[in-house]
Amino acid sequence: MMEGPILIAHGAQARSTKQQEYGMNVLCGVGILSTPYAAKEGGWFGLLILVAFGVLSFYTGILLRRCLDSEPGLETYPDIGQAAFGTAGRIAVSVILYAELYACCIEYIILESDNLSSLFPNAHLSFGGFYLNSHHLFALMTTLAVLPTCWLRDLTVLSYISAGGVIASILVVLCLFWVGLVDQVNIHSKGTPLNLATLPVAIGLYGYCYSGHAVFPNIYTSMAQPNQFPKVLITCFLICTAMYAGVAYMGYTMFGESTLSQFTLNMPQDLVATKIAVWTTVVNPFTKYALTISPVAMSLEELIPSNHLKSHIYAICIRTALVISTLLVGLAIPFFGLVMSLIGSLLTMLVTLILPCLCFLSILRGKATRLQVALCVIIIVAGVVSSAIGSYSAILKIVESLSS
Repeated sequence: MMEGPILIAHGAQARSTKQQEYGMNVLCGVGILSTPYAAKEGGWFGLLILVAFGVLSFYTGILLRRCLDSEPGLETYPDIGQAAFGTAGRIAVSVILYAELYACCIEYIILESDNLSSLFPNAHLSFGGFYLNSHHLFALMTTLAVLPTCWLRDLTVLSYISAGGVIASILVVLCLFWVGLVDQVNIHSKGTPLNLATLPVAIGLYGYCYSGHAVFPNIYTSMAQPNQFPKVLITCFLICTAMYAGVAYMGYTMFGESTLSQFTLNMPQDLVATKIAVWTTVVNPFTKYALTISPVAMSLEELIPSNHLKSHIYAICIRTALVISTLLVGLAIPFFGLVMSLIGSLLTMLVTLILPCLCFLSILRGKATRLQVALCVIIIVAGVVSSAIGSYSAILKIVESLSS
């Protein structure tokens, strides 16, 4: 008689573990490559911002859960936006989420271009009077490689492959530590305690590290035991924050003031560990690009007149245009760290800190305690200030880089 409950319990536990892995995959993305650069930009004390964002992001994740539980039928982040502010809220949340996804795809193009050109710096192409250096060539090749995957309607295979993102991130981190501790390629830089001049850039980079709130509602609603959500969430945040802080410390200690926007670009190219790290970094986005751009494409496909819905050619045209546009933007603003800082400041702060608090206060305004209201106000103010300072600094540095 005990076999049935035991099997059910094991099934629920396995599903909870699966959701935990999914949460880890969402949180532990390409942002980990730039945490040493963030440490350089903000100084050692800037790491406190990383920890603070981790704590606040965990709390706002719990607020999203409270919003979902407020009434039946709420399953996604846009649903929460509609419950809080009506149709306008749903549209606003959707636009912000899609903009964040689109910006991430731009980052993938820049990431591939930077790492592949570091492997093959002399690669170039001359054709019909046009000259493409290694950065432009690999950006174009990456776009052509991911384009067919974006035409697919069924992305099941890619979703299974991209689930290995956590393993890929851990492998890259292990390679960094191997280069520093085993190969002993390090500078042992003391670093700067606090760099106020470039601290705003670090704020955006650290903010980007916690850009997983868009899928937290989906994780919660798909859990067999929803009451385990806080446990799953805090486990993901603790592990990811520890990884981010560890990589930031190791990378900044090794490379000092010469730390680049991706630590893979600093690692000596002749080492085996470096080649593993770079190729892992290169392969990983190929499986994520189509999954990331797909929600944006599907939202635009909804604008197609109903009598043309059955024609797949319209969807292909929309997806092709989206992919090409990410290439053009990536070539126009090829600054991985600065673009990430801008995304983290302008979009992630909204999705992660500001919107969850605003929606919570709107939906549960009669049930929220004074402490909850006070915490939400503090988080909103912190989010707005961080967003304004970080966005201004990132835009200013992008303009300076483009004009230099």
